[in-house]
Amino acid sequence: MGRRTVWWLGRVLPAAGAALVAMLAPTWQTATADTQPVGGDRGGARPIAADAGTMRTVSADGGGTRTAGDAAVDAEPTPYAFAEDATSVDGATGTTGAARLEPGEAYRSSIGKDGKLYYRLVLDDVSNAYVSVTAVPRPGTRVSYSDGIKVSVQDGNSRNCSFSGTAHFGATQSSHPIAAWATRETSGHPYACQTAGTYYVVVERSGTAGSSSGVWDLELDYVSEPGLRKAGSTSAPETWRSATPEPLTGDPERRRGGAGFSTATSLRQGIWQDGISPGQTLFYKVPLDWGQQLYVTAALGSSGRGEGSVGTALVMSLYNPVRGFVDDVGSGYDGGQRSAALEPLPAVAYENRYALSDRVSGMRFAGSYYLVVHLAAQVADRFGDGPLGLTLSVRRDGAVRAGPSYAGRPEPRDAFDVPADDSDDQADDGAGADGSVGGASPGEGGSDRADGADAGSDSATMKVVAVGGIGTGSLLMLILGVWTVTARRRPLPAPEDADTASAAVPAPAPWERGAPRSR
Repeated sequence: MGRRTVWWLGRVLPAAGAALVAMLAPTWQTATADTQPVGGDRGGARPIAADAGTMRTVSADGGGTRTAGDAAVDAEPTPYAFAEDATSVDGATGTTGAARLEPGEAYRSSIGKDGKLYYRLVLDDVSNAYVSVTAVPRPGTRVSYSDGIKVSVQDGNSRNCSFSGTAHFGATQSSHPIAAWATRETSGHPYACQTAGTYYVVVERSGTAGSSSGVWDLELDYVSEPGLRKAGSTSAPETWRSATPEPLTGDPERRRGGAGFSTATSLRQGIWQDGISPGQTLFYKVPLDWGQQLYVTAALGSSGRGEGSVGTALVMSLYNPVRGFVDDVGSGYDGGQRSAALEPLPAVAYENRYALSDRVSGMRFAGSYYLVVHLAAQVADRFGDGPLGLTLSVRRDGAVRAGPSYAGRPEPRDAFDVPADDSDDQADDGAGADGSVGGASPGEGGSDRADGADAGSDSATMKVVAVGGIGTGSLLMLILGVWTVTARRRPLPAPEDADTASAAVPAPAPWERGAPRSR
């Protein structure tokens, strides 16, 4: 390489290097700005967009959006993963000025002790409306057996449109997310609230004198179901296959549970293992089509230490695709392996809605059914902080049949879709450093997908790697191009007996031959 080439490269290389640094800098800044550390959150960093201060907000009077600072919520991290696109909304203390909720949207709010809040719906005269409210006490909140929430949908004359859903912490007396739902239905039996107009969602918090006075966070989910093209039977099935099927066999697969409805981990038929710590709640979802039945057993592994027993240690609850309660089962724990199974449920059918019991009427939609598993915080007092092994046996039976003929689309549009069995793509064969199969402690939010922190940081890292790889490749291409052009401008020396017209050109470098880029 001659002096002219060296001189040229001496000018080009610094410029190329500066260009590369300029190209990488914005991406690195974006990658590091996408996440921020959250004090007290052992899960590390989480997306800034998930923080209450940066969420979309709706004023209580429905008159427009407020600034993020106006809707700031307590910054202390919560073990529940709220929907990332949730809109922050203030519940009104009366119907006047109640904020309007839109179907297909998720909302985040909060309620104080003995609180009663109102939100507004505008409904037509044919659709069914389902509103679910998940109450999430903040870390360290003291709760009693009867503490809970009540949800109603009322008309303009304070009449309940159907039932009022209630949820309590129950025998575990352990703080964890609980959900209740209420509906406005227009088909079948002569319910109230059949006309189009304005209705109100009423959320009430109940408790005892000894309960914590702290604020509970709320997640509101509103689903609209269209009417049918043609009316069908209004009688619930009276019988179904109630025999318990043969237990599943085979080796379990490892799967980490999510930390909220929006991050629930998908499971297909099979045996799944996870780890659960005292005070933690894990979320899973199982796709069910019309005509299918679900059988689920949850088992806690034995503990190598501790003594005594906890009366109600493990609770597994089942919720339907609109987060409506279906059934639950609990189990005590004394350090030995224990299991609990849901009672056989009817096959998914539209007509189930006309039954009186929750465990039948709740099985009214096709779609993702949620399994929510909680381990009481009191378990730590006798058996340590865990985690304990958790095994879920999930079985689906029954032939898939055609569903109802809706006259429109639900909101959200995929509310009753049956997702493909994609859980194989979520397999996690690695155990935690502490020997746990999966899951996390209450402060961690349940899984590596719980609040999007890991996904966000991985995405940011991959951006840097990708751009770095492309930038490095571009720089190498630039150097090669300079070298090649220079070589062509200065003829190569050739032997005296060689035909200089056919002198060989330097072979291209490997990265010039279309080598695949890293993804």
